[in-house]
Amino acid sequence: MKKLLFVMFILGGVPTSAQSPAADVARWERMATGITIVRDDWGIAHISGKTDADAVFGLLYAQAEDDFNRVETNYLNSMGRLAEVEGEGQLYNDLRMKLFINPGAMRAEYARSPAWLKALMIAFADGLNFYLYKHPDVKPRVITHFEPWMALTFSEGSIGGDIERVSLEALEDFYGAGPVKLTSGHAVKRSEVSSLNSDDPIYVEPTGSNGIAIAPSNTAGHHALLLINPHTSFFFRSEVQVTSGEGLNAYGAVTWGQFFVYQGFNEHAGWMHTSSGVNNVNEYLETVVKRGGQFYYVHGKATSRMAATNITVPYKTASGMKKRTFTVYRTAHGPIVRAAGGKWVSVSLMQEPLKALIQSYTRTKANSYAAFRATMELHTNSSNNTIFADADGDIAYFHANFIPRRDPTFDWSKPVDGSNPATDWNGVLSVDESPKLLNPASGWLYNSNNWPWSAAGPSSQKKEDFPAYVERGTESARGLHALRVLSNTKDFTVNSLITAAYDSYLPAFEKMIPALLRAYDQTAFSNPLTEKLKEQIAVLRAWDYRWSANSVATSLAIYFGEDAARRVVRDARMAGIAADEYIFTGANQDQLLQSLSFASDRLTADFGKWQTPWGDINRFQRLTGDIVQPFSDAGPSLPVGFVSSRWGSLASFGARAYRGTKKWYGTSGNSFVAVVEFGDSVRAKAVTAGGESGDPRSKHFNDQAQRYSTGDLRDVYFYPSQLVGHTERTYHPGGQ
Repeated sequence: MKKLLFVMFILGGVPTSAQSPAADVARWERMATGITIVRDDWGIAHISGKTDADAVFGLLYAQAEDDFNRVETNYLNSMGRLAEVEGEGQLYNDLRMKLFINPGAMRAEYARSPAWLKALMIAFADGLNFYLYKHPDVKPRVITHFEPWMALTFSEGSIGGDIERVSLEALEDFYGAGPVKLTSGHAVKRSEVSSLNSDDPIYVEPTGSNGIAIAPSNTAGHHALLLINPHTSFFFRSEVQVTSGEGLNAYGAVTWGQFFVYQGFNEHAGWMHTSSGVNNVNEYLETVVKRGGQFYYVHGKATSRMAATNITVPYKTASGMKKRTFTVYRTAHGPIVRAAGGKWVSVSLMQEPLKALIQSYTRTKANSYAAFRATMELHTNSSNNTIFADADGDIAYFHANFIPRRDPTFDWSKPVDGSNPATDWNGVLSVDESPKLLNPASGWLYNSNNWPWSAAGPSSQKKEDFPAYVERGTESARGLHALRVLSNTKDFTVNSLITAAYDSYLPAFEKMIPALLRAYDQTAFSNPLTEKLKEQIAVLRAWDYRWSANSVATSLAIYFGEDAARRVVRDARMAGIAADEYIFTGANQDQLLQSLSFASDRLTADFGKWQTPWGDINRFQRLTGDIVQPFSDAGPSLPVGFVSSRWGSLASFGARAYRGTKKWYGTSGNSFVAVVEFGDSVRAKAVTAGGESGDPRSKHFNDQAQRYSTGDLRDVYFYPSQLVGHTERTYHPGGQ
């Protein structure tokens, strides 16, 4: 690790502002000759180079080949420039990003970066710029030239970073017409009644991921196994392998535009991130006073002038570009993002882009538990838990790598008093002070975005041994499902771990459906619903709570569950529990039967009969390369058996009907699935949603769709010998 962090290597002819475009091109051409890209028969790029910088150059070039639009869009978002192409609707999204990510600050961070990392950032920009030079037909929407410092604006690969927890509505309320007045009597806006940690009253499709590690003591081959199963929006990451003569050899999922494998493995170790329920983004109620036209805030006995800066956000209109300038404010806690009860609210979150980029990259070269844990000491993988396994047989769980140390007597689930110094953060919890597991006696560990207190079954750590703020979540239907599967399976293999990852049981219905059956059984025969629902009840009574593309019961149950939750959501909120739980704890007989009746009628209206198999409804479709996918019942699609993780399905498929469709189309859930076996060599299987390419003209646009829809993982070609007979094309960047 120390060698990696401090080694100094210099790229010949590093570009400066004084160099001519011709000099840049000559340098790119020279670099490209030392880089090889092998495309396998799934279109997956295997990039190799003499140095790590060579590999990064080739990686970004290959990503741009596959989907330059997604690469550029990620940087438009990270730099707060979406409104320049998407218009005024992105104005406050861009303002939010610019509150935290300032180009001047990023350039300063780049300037103080270690030489080895500068070389990688230069290679990142060079790879993209060389692609644009070689493809003049590709017209960027905004970014016609990438600069090395831009990599620091997107240094952590989660699908929803901490910044996105700041409410856009609240931001617009506050800054839309100037800052909200400093009185307790101003009209309360809708954004003021909720905080970062409030539950949204409208159901939102679950996101997150599954990670499972199995110890050698619990595998048939006596080697550690790792399940890598991110649940993201589809096509959010590409699948690649990137190697160098300096020890890099990482395979897995790379978020478009980044130069590190975010979830994956090398020859000796693997890592899987799952979204954490940690409380590590906090709001402060600031006591603000205005004097002489300036704003001040109180902190202890001191009153300090509030920092005020101007942020200009350009945006596209029908008549051309316009711009809007906001005066934004911040305290020592962070920027002001909303108002509540007559006070201004600031937000604190992890802001260490340089350390985050170092951690994101160096963990890909960690070849043991000790080396991987050393990367965790940087504490910048803020929004994730991590599941780890290695060739030495170690399995481990790390919880929420960034946990600010705080006074546990405060309720950190709500905004705290910013004028009280006792609410200030005091460093971060160490790895040892945070929940973690290493080689638990259970022989397995997992996380499915639930709390960590069941991560290894009976070998798990105890909630009472940690501050409440280390975890805001609870157990979940998916967590209960994982416990059931892992506790009842022995001698795992690659194939049996895949089977476990697609286990079809739906624990959410094991209480909902009995409640519905009781309601039916207790209903008088004179009730018209008794006869109308007789056959439907018989189907559900015989159901084993398992999804299947051929299952009519799955269709009935999901349509019933969705409608029942809508009927009880208001009462559930008053009771302080989730609507899905209230269905079997508080809903009355009539509500349950009316929901089943509605489900039956809706299925009949949309598909001609209520006896419609789930696979006729639940579909995977990819028609275009658009980031926001269009859907059409007239277009080709494939049946998918697995369902939303809302119902406890480990394999997740977040789908719904769209305007003009009756069928449901998936947009999130299982996006990349891999199972890896470590030992003397690596063996892995994987599948990616749709295909590797974002170009509908490519045969790799949708060539994995059938495998994806059925959970039929393909062999991973990790070693050069495995690529023999499976190579479609070998070339240098810029070559054909």
